[in-house]
Amino acid sequence: MPKTNSQINALLQQIERLKVSCQQFDEQKLFKSERFVRNQHGLFEHHLFRTKSIKLTDYLTEVVENIDSLPPTEHRHAHRFALETIAQQVEAIITALKATSVWQKEQQFKPVARYKKVVKKIIQSSQELYRELSQNHEFERRLLEMIELRQNEKLNCNEARATELNKEILVLHGRLGRCRKAITAVEEKIQLAEKSNR
Repeated sequence: MPKTNSQINALLQQIERLKVSCQQFDEQKLFKSERFVRNQHGLFEHHLFRTKSIKLTDYLTEVVENIDSLPPTEHRHAHRFALETIAQQVEAIITALKATSVWQKEQQFKPVARYKKVVKKIIQSSQELYRELSQNHEFERRLLEMIELRQNEKLNCNEARATELNKEILVLHGRLGRCRKAITAVEEKIQLAEKSNR
């Protein structure tokens, strides 16, 4: 199993607990039961899986395999998409279980609610950092634009206005420096977050 961070490990632990319910589901041969098959479309989303089986444990195995083979975090979009797919697959398995007698003691299965929460936390922390980085880059672009406008204005203005523009440009360069420091700080946070997800 590849190295995973504590959040992925937590997800795997929760899936390990879910395995017992899937085994009970399979023992009752629920995928073969007339009632379940009749309502199958609404109870289990087969299209979310590569697996084609009459055993729910096989679908859970696919989820574990997907976690183990997550794309490198350098491939940001692929990594995030894979995590979102895993969350949907887990939800599909839970939905199938909830529609049966296997899922009787809701209190017993409260930890299951953490599955999607764990994945969501990983996705959100990544999304928030990229959103912050995007906002900082946009701020940088606007500052550069403002500096360029003032430099262009200096070409055709009197000395007093040129002095005023130089002061404004100096202030904007100060803001630009702080903005670029912020960009570097966020990029470092992203690198740390992605390193911990490996």
